[in-house]
Amino acid sequence: MDRLDAMHLFVRVAELGSFSAVAQQMGVARSVVTRQVAALEAHLGVKLMVRSTRRLALTSAGTAYLEKCRVILNLVESAETDVAEERLTPRGNIRISLPLSFGLKRLAPLLLDFSRRYPEVGLDMDYTDRRVKLIEEGIDLSIRITRRLEPGDVARKIGTGHMLVVAAPDYLARHGRPQHPSELAHHECLGYTAAGSNQVWQFMVDGQMASYPIHSRLNANNGEVLTEAAAQGLGLTCQPDFILDTFLAAGRVEAILADYPIPELGIYAMLPSNRHVPHRVRVLMDFLGAGLAEIAAS
Repeated sequence: MDRLDAMHLFVRVAELGSFSAVAQQMGVARSVVTRQVAALEAHLGVKLMVRSTRRLALTSAGTAYLEKCRVILNLVESAETDVAEERLTPRGNIRISLPLSFGLKRLAPLLLDFSRRYPEVGLDMDYTDRRVKLIEEGIDLSIRITRRLEPGDVARKIGTGHMLVVAAPDYLARHGRPQHPSELAHHECLGYTAAGSNQVWQFMVDGQMASYPIHSRLNANNGEVLTEAAAQGLGLTCQPDFILDTFLAAGRVEAILADYPIPELGIYAMLPSNRHVPHRVRVLMDFLGAGLAEIAAS
């Protein structure tokens, strides 16, 4: 038994709560995982886990051992990373979760450039607007766009996004151009459901944050669909610049209410809270941050 390998498997089983899930994630047979954990228990002379057909739970010894394993494995990875950094060549695999529209429009070109520049780093890219569970799903890095981080989040801000309200020229010709956010109540708006409540839009008015209710007949959890709907004259939509840029450049929509800025979005690199950050992940965060800054300056 390789003790470090067994400790790593034990930690993953404890985090995922399933031998089968760990086996599937690591591409090995379930029996390999169970045998390693059993060998570790035999070596220690204590039960670390209580298994049943329905659930898996840590014993008191297992809970205490889990925390020590995490510390030891992080120290081992840190030591190996320090040696790797001396070679100045990032190596290894990175599992990264990316928001769909922003990931495709802004991050995909940067990631492909990163892959060309660092051929010894493997990228496993998952494009989804679902909020992933980094530890449980074995994600090394997640890019999240939000105005507010949650307590306990481990994050580094790598960019910002700006929101605009837009409408098609023919819609404005038919319904008039709103001059104040309070006039939104008299317009057909297009609601973005992935943000939670889609019935209120926020603006800075007289230096203060203010919320304004909207009427939303057409809703979606994808900003590009809503922007296309706006371009076809179906209403007003509030979307980030990375979605609107091509529509604005083509003249299909126009920005309105520019005198009332909308709070900017933070673009964050989210990290698992229980792991040492590998050198390759830090290099990728630096690369993405620099690339987004260059795009913003252009």
